[in-house]
This record gives sequence, C-alpha cells and structure tokens, in this order.
Amino acid sequence: MISRLRGLPAGRTPEGLVLDVGGVGYLVAATPSALRQADGGREVTLETYLHVREDAMQLYGFADTAERELFVSLLGVSGIGPKVALAVVSSAAASELRRAIVLADAARFQAIPGIGKKTAERIVLELKEKLGSEDVVVLPGGAASPSSSHLVARDALVELGFTVTEAEQALARVDPALPAEERVREALRTAA
Repeated sequence: MISRLRGLPAGRTPEGLVLDVGGVGYLVAATPSALRQADGGREVTLETYLHVREDAMQLYGFADTAERELFVSLLGVSGIGPKVALAVVSSAAASELRRAIVLADAARFQAIPGIGKKTAERIVLELKEKLGSEDVVVLPGGAASPSSSHLVARDALVELGFTVTEAEQALARVDPALPAEERVREALRTAA
C-alpha cells in the first residue's frame, strides 16, 4: 500500500492533484487542506490511502494522519465509499468531525452534500464507540463542555434560519470560549 508521497505538485485536474514523485506523476484525489499544502509549487508530503477495486486503483491524499485515519474509519461504515468518505473528511477539521461523532451530532453530517439523514445517523452509530470519547471534555461540576456549548449555539442559529453549514461558518469566526448565548450574538453580528 502507498501510505505517503513526497514530491512536487505538477498540476491539477478535475479528479485531483498530480504529484511528481521521482519523475512519476501520481494522480491523488485530495482534501482541501492537502491541496492548500500543494499551493506554491514547493515540495509537499501527503499522507495517502490506496483504494483498490476490481476495475480501478485510486489514491486519496490527506494533509495529516488524522484526516487519513478518519477517512479509513469512514470506509468501515456500511454504505460509505471512498468518494463520500472524502467528502466528509473535506467538510471540516478531523478533530471537529470526531467530536461531532462522539457527541452524536448527526446534523453535522447531514449538512454535507450527498449525505442524508440515515447515512449521517449510521456514521454516528457505527463510529461512536470506535472513536471513543477522548475529544469530549467534561468540565468540573458537570458544566457544559465547549463542544456542547457549540452545539447549543449552532442549533440556535439554525432555528434563526441559518443552514447547518452557514451556522458552522459563522461560529468559526467567534471566540469558542464564550457562552452559547454570547456566541450566537457575536455570530449574528459578524454575519450581518
């Protein structure tokens, strides 16, 4: 299996990035963060996954091992192929997606084009135990963790007419240490 490539970006096609490694051009379907690393034309190292089917072999590229590990975990979910897994991993940071799985936030996955309610619920159900709860922090005294505060703020924005994706983007520009109510106010202020 090819698990890492280091080379010079040689071009882009609709199918992905062409990476020149020792004179051989590898076509890699890559995440946006991996493509950003390749901007500028300097040498880049990508974590990769070689998906082999009966009729084709396809390389998938990732900026780091966390993205690749999440991609491989998603391939283990029934009904999820490499294109859908790449779309999921490309939608947000791997740590944010892991947190959504651990917190059973299926709505986060439904916001990704091509993923319906049942698929989103299956992702959460099948991966929740595998990924564990190391990404969820419970504060002393049972106070809400920043993750649950984020979910409360996002749900409030959705109730106010934002899509899940728009709410996530608005909250990304707000200090995550603020209480949920203040995060909603700040998100509304920056979105206006």
